[in-house]
Amino acid sequence: MSATTLHYFYDPLCGWCYGAAPLVKAAREVLPVIPHGGGMMTGARRQPVTAQLRDFVKPHDARIAQLSGQPFGEGYRDGLLHDTEAVFDSEPPTAAMLAAEALAGRGLDMLAQLQIAHYVEGRRIADRAVLIEVAASLGLDAESFAVALDHQSGEAVQAHIQQTRAFMAQMAAQGFPSFVLETGGVFKRLDVASYMGRAQDFQTWLRNQIHAATAPATGEAFGCDADGCAL
Repeated sequence: MSATTLHYFYDPLCGWCYGAAPLVKAAREVLPVIPHGGGMMTGARRQPVTAQLRDFVKPHDARIAQLSGQPFGEGYRDGLLHDTEAVFDSEPPTAAMLAAEALAGRGLDMLAQLQIAHYVEGRRIADRAVLIEVAASLGLDAESFAVALDHQSGEAVQAHIQQTRAFMAQMAAQGFPSFVLETGGVFKRLDVASYMGRAQDFQTWLRNQIHAATAPATGEAFGCDADGCAL
């Protein structure tokens, strides 16, 4: 295993994290990537779908699509964003990631599939039934996943979120997505905005980091702050 590890601070309902999904996929091909869920929309920050929410996210979604090339499907644009009975809650999908990781080491696969379910298919990824269906689509046993999901829900996922926030504070990571490269116990916060839409270049840059420490990439700031983001 590589001595270099990429720590990835994410939220399942962060639009910029969806935009960065190709970067995460490329990174996983060359070094270990450890996800840390920050619980952006949990507790009092859970949000029902409203016209105000819809009007807020649409321009951000358009910018994310332009910069990253990631698609936003009709099921999301014309379905979920008009589903006034839906609630955006980060805690259940984060628990699902922890469950997939505990069950089969597939937490990041679960995140990628949940992002598609949300941003392309327009499904309610805070619903337990949907989470189990998504896990099954990855080839995970539905019954075993349901048990693991229950185990990772509640206090377990809340503890994970608190640990993530403490780690982010230690790394001075301001929002989602954030990336920190760890090499030999040394941590370096990365600015990967300039690599949006350039996953192969990001992968090449990471390969270089495995062999020699260099300055992180710089670029336009983007992402979600502590109070929210482009969903």
